[in-house]
Amino acid sequence: MRLSLSSQLDALIAPAPDTARVAFLKGQPYAHRGLHGTQKDGGPLENSPAAFDAAIKLGHGIECDVQAAEDGTAFVFHDFELDRLTDRSGKIANLRAEDIDQIDLNAGHGKIPRLRAILTQIAGRVPILIEIKSDNSRVGPLCLSVRRALEGYTGKAAIMSFNPLVSAWFRKNAPHIVRGLVVTEEGQKNLKGRITRHQCLWAAKPDFLAYDIRDLPSSFAASNHKRGLPVVTWTVRTAEQEKIAGRFADEPVYEMPRT
Repeated sequence: MRLSLSSQLDALIAPAPDTARVAFLKGQPYAHRGLHGTQKDGGPLENSPAAFDAAIKLGHGIECDVQAAEDGTAFVFHDFELDRLTDRSGKIANLRAEDIDQIDLNAGHGKIPRLRAILTQIAGRVPILIEIKSDNSRVGPLCLSVRRALEGYTGKAAIMSFNPLVSAWFRKNAPHIVRGLVVTEEGQKNLKGRITRHQCLWAAKPDFLAYDIRDLPSSFAASNHKRGLPVVTWTVRTAEQEKIAGRFADEPVYEMPRT
């Protein structure tokens, strides 16, 4: 079957990775922000050491988020604002690293951890997907901090981001680190959205895609998967979504009980 022009361009501009490079992405599901509960049910807090330990005990991979302190230091935290998960308010990016070190997570789950501390905790026992949160073009300081945290780490790890500049940075400055592009088609299912997805792919040149489960099946995901890019899908929360993930992706990034 003849490939479409866009698929030909995808293959030419953003070639698929070597199979061995990305093989570790397959073989286990990933716990979204660790295996956590809700603040109401008293389970482990998202992106906390306890949530990561719970995932490790099941042999599941871990997905986590990193935010930058004022100097770019990578902290494991999802939100740009502190309000939801701590008793503090304001943007984490406005604080010095040493000040963030002193902030308690809600419900006695310890301090906001640095990425390096979490990597020490995981110690290569399961793969980790590190989502780099960046809402602007100034990605260098946080990317550099993540690269430094990964120096000497012998476990299986990959970075990923919605921002294609993040993957582009790693391709140029740390090509040995596996990199992914996070994709959602929400509000962008028109022609403009399709063009944007291809442009992001070409800018990022990722090794894999992390795709919104709500968009599967997707022709964009399918064509890139067919040519060799693994696809993980987020965030799987229901049995029906798990079935969809099983059909159209390699592994789920989940928030649901598994045994």
